[in-house]
Amino acid sequence: MQPSKPFFEDEFGGSYILLEPGTFTFGDQNGSGHPNEQPCIDVTLSEPVFLGARPVTQVQWASRMGSNPSKFQDGWSAGLRPVESISFQEVEEFLKILNSEPSSYLGLTGVWRLPSEVEWEYAAKAGTTTRWSFGDKDAELDAHGWHAGNSGATTREVGSKKANQWGFYDMHGMVHEMTTDHWSKDHSHHHRGQRPCVHANSEYRVAKGGSWFTESDSSRSSSRRRFNISEGKDGIGIRLVWEPTEMNE
Repeated sequence: MQPSKPFFEDEFGGSYILLEPGTFTFGDQNGSGHPNEQPCIDVTLSEPVFLGARPVTQVQWASRMGSNPSKFQDGWSAGLRPVESISFQEVEEFLKILNSEPSSYLGLTGVWRLPSEVEWEYAAKAGTTTRWSFGDKDAELDAHGWHAGNSGATTREVGSKKANQWGFYDMHGMVHEMTTDHWSKDHSHHHRGQRPCVHANSEYRVAKGGSWFTESDSSRSSSRRRFNISEGKDGIGIRLVWEPTEMNE
């Protein structure tokens, strides 16, 4: 699926699609989610960023880190599966390496980072208000994501299911994806902006999107879970943001 929004590609063939500024409703709008997805609040994204159309792959991770900790490495196409079994602390090192190399796309320079919870959910919903970006029926999930009911107890190649309306793949299942928000029990104290919510000395961050071993409900657009920054799990991976910082002369 060719993105309808501006995008660029990296050296691994990964696409990064523009998230334009806008306002959306953050949280579970259908009353079927967990209390930690409440209350629903209107949140504004004020700065444009580019979000990866797919999760970071094993080959992309290994090219920078020199090793691949992922559990699912069998088969000729394993390099195209999402990297997993990585800790948040290791991801910070990965980002340092990426940002040690100047990056310039579309006449802009920028920096690599993880998305905030708001940025991730904004992209996952892609302008919709339903449980998933494709609607409310979990019977349709198989066409859009890998989950416990269809994954065969493993990850799969990224981008092999249907993209959502904005061109993003694997937002519903495959691996939970790290965000930079510190874990909170609900949205009641959210600042209603684009940047992550941060609490002092928190060891937990928010992950989004469901995984290959979880049931369909965990893959809803507003679903969220917590993870410890020091632990790597085979159901958690990452998706990158490229944030423009200035125009090239």
